[in-house]
Amino acid sequence: MGSVYAYETSAGKKLYRAVWRDPNNQQTSKRGFATKRDAEQHIARQTVAKADGTYIAPAAAKVTISDLGTSWLDDKRALLKPSSYAPLEASWRNYVEPTWGRRTVSSIRHSEVQTWVASIRKSATVVARAFGILAGILDVAERDRRILANPARGVRLPRRTSTRGRRYLTHEELWAVAEASGRQALVLTLGYCGLRWGELAALRVSDVNFLRRRINVTHNVVEVHGEFHAGTPKTHETRQVPVPTEVLAQLAAAAKGKPSDALIFDDGLGGYMRRTRASSGSRSWWKNALAAAGVEPMVLHDLRHTAASLAVSSGANVKAIQRMLGHASAAMTLDVYADLFDDDLEALAERLDHAISARDVATSLPRKA
Repeated sequence: MGSVYAYETSAGKKLYRAVWRDPNNQQTSKRGFATKRDAEQHIARQTVAKADGTYIAPAAAKVTISDLGTSWLDDKRALLKPSSYAPLEASWRNYVEPTWGRRTVSSIRHSEVQTWVASIRKSATVVARAFGILAGILDVAERDRRILANPARGVRLPRRTSTRGRRYLTHEELWAVAEASGRQALVLTLGYCGLRWGELAALRVSDVNFLRRRINVTHNVVEVHGEFHAGTPKTHETRQVPVPTEVLAQLAAAAKGKPSDALIFDDGLGGYMRRTRASSGSRSWWKNALAAAGVEPMVLHDLRHTAASLAVSSGANVKAIQRMLGHASAAMTLDVYADLFDDDLEALAERLDHAISARDVATSLPRKA
C-alpha cells in the first residue's frame, strides 16, 4: 500500500512522510503528518481512491485559479462575440483574479466563496458574472480530476431586481419623438421593427427589400472599448422583419442616392454610428428629442420594447413577434413581455363569453319541425 518515514524539521520537530504509488504506478509522497497513524490513514485513503476512481493527484490539485483562468478566458474569447467577452474579461480582472488568482483549486472552500459573493457590493448582474467565472473555472478543475467537487456550486447569489420599469411608447408618442429628433427613419425603424441598435447600425441599403416591405437582418455591429466589431445578429440567425408602409417610405428617403452596400444610418462619413447616450449628464439628440416631445426619459432600447408592445396591440401572435425580434424561442418572448399579454387574456375571456352567449342563444331558439 505504501510506506511511512519519520524525519526531523530544522526546529527539531519529528514529523512523518507518506509514500505511495499513484494509478500510473508513479511514486508519490506527502510530508508534514504529525503522527505515523495520520500518514498511514492518508495512504489508506489514496488506496481506496485509486480503487473507486476518485483519486486526485497532489500535483494536479496544486494548480492555481490563474493557471486555469487564462485558458478558460481564451476559450471564451474564441466562442463569444467581443461585446459578450469584454464584460467577462473586466470581471476577471477586477473581481476574480485579485481574490482567487494565487489560490490552488484544492484550497478553496465553499464557505469562502459564499463570503466573497456577499462582499461584492455591486448589482446582482455584476455579482453573478464574477461568480460564474470562478465557478466555471472550478468546473474545469473538477472535470480534469484536480478536485473531487466544485466548492462554488450551491452558493447563494443575490436576486436580480429591476429598478427601472419597462417603457412603451404609444403610436402618438413614437411619432412625436421621431419628428422632434430630426432622424425620423432611424427612430421609426427601431420603434416599429424592433431592431437592436447594432442591427440598425449595420443595416445596408441592400438589406431592405422595398418591394416585399421586408428588412433582412443579417449583420450586427458592436462597439467595444471604442472599436467596432462587425458580425452576425445576437442569436447568430438571420431573419426577415416586416416594415410598415410609412416607415418604408422613411427608409427609402434615407437610402436615396446611396449604393447598395452603403450603410443607411452612418456617422456622416460612411462609417458606423456610435450608440447615443441617454445618461443624465449627456446632451444627446435622443435626450433632446424626448424632452421636445414631452416624453419622460428612456433609453433607445426601449424602442425595441415599444415595437413589441405595438405589435401585440395590433393583434400579432407570439410566434410572429418572436420572429420579428429575433428571440431564440416564443417562450422567451412570453417571458420577456408577459405583461403585454395580460390585456390579451382579458380580451380572450371576453371573446369566450361572447361565444358562449351566442351558443346559449342558438340552443334556445325553437327548432323547425
